[in-house]
Amino acid sequence: MKGLWYADDTRLVKMTADGLLAVHPDQPKLWTTRPFVEYDSQRHVLLGLVDDVAWFAVEAVLDQTVKSFREIGAELDPVEADIAVTTSAILNWHRSSPNCSGCGQPTEVTNGGFARFCHHCRREHFPRTDPAVIVAIVDDQDRLLLARAAGWDNNRVSILAGFVEAGESFEHAVHREIAEEVDVSLGELHYAGSQPWPFPRSVMIGFFARAVSTEISIDGEEIVQADWFTRTGLDAALSTGEVSLPGPASIAYRLITAWREGTHPFAP
Repeated sequence: MKGLWYADDTRLVKMTADGLLAVHPDQPKLWTTRPFVEYDSQRHVLLGLVDDVAWFAVEAVLDQTVKSFREIGAELDPVEADIAVTTSAILNWHRSSPNCSGCGQPTEVTNGGFARFCHHCRREHFPRTDPAVIVAIVDDQDRLLLARAAGWDNNRVSILAGFVEAGESFEHAVHREIAEEVDVSLGELHYAGSQPWPFPRSVMIGFFARAVSTEISIDGEEIVQADWFTRTGLDAALSTGEVSLPGPASIAYRLITAWREGTHPFAP
């Protein structure tokens, strides 16, 4: 690790404690530097090698242009997008989990930043990823179900999502979440893809689902509004500002876009 840190072409990505990434002020790129301080195995995380170039990440106080992955993720090239996601995920983990979950003692960063070791009880800890399902639901009229969660802006809507519980398959989680949140029954499911989403440490497992019932009953706690949209109806609502959609960096945006373009697996 130390040898890679001092290589001439090594790049260092910086992120604030609030999860904001250093970026160029006038172009969609991460702002990186060569490391110019002594290597610190407890602060400097080796993200990996890209074309034999080492990329490291560090949490720092920054006085330059910073943006969240939500803001800039869709504009980054695929390599930098992967680097940004990994930076967010791994630094969030170190910040939130400095102590041993077994005995509570402080742990030491090891394995280039991808593990922590407890010298008190000899346990090794690794970054955790929480699986969550996210579902684009269409009915037999090819309408899309969109909902607004409590705490969101008044016009923001998206497809439904929720964490996978202990002992559940992804498919079971889809049926349970949708039943709990809008009381809609589902038939056929189609896996659509996945996306790491480090807010703080999730991986989103995307599905399209065909609804076999269309009457909506919201829980009023997690979900405060839900409705079926046609394409023309959604376009009109977007044009007037009545609703807004998730940002283009998200898998939710990609699934909604597939429905809007008629390329989803249940399209007529």
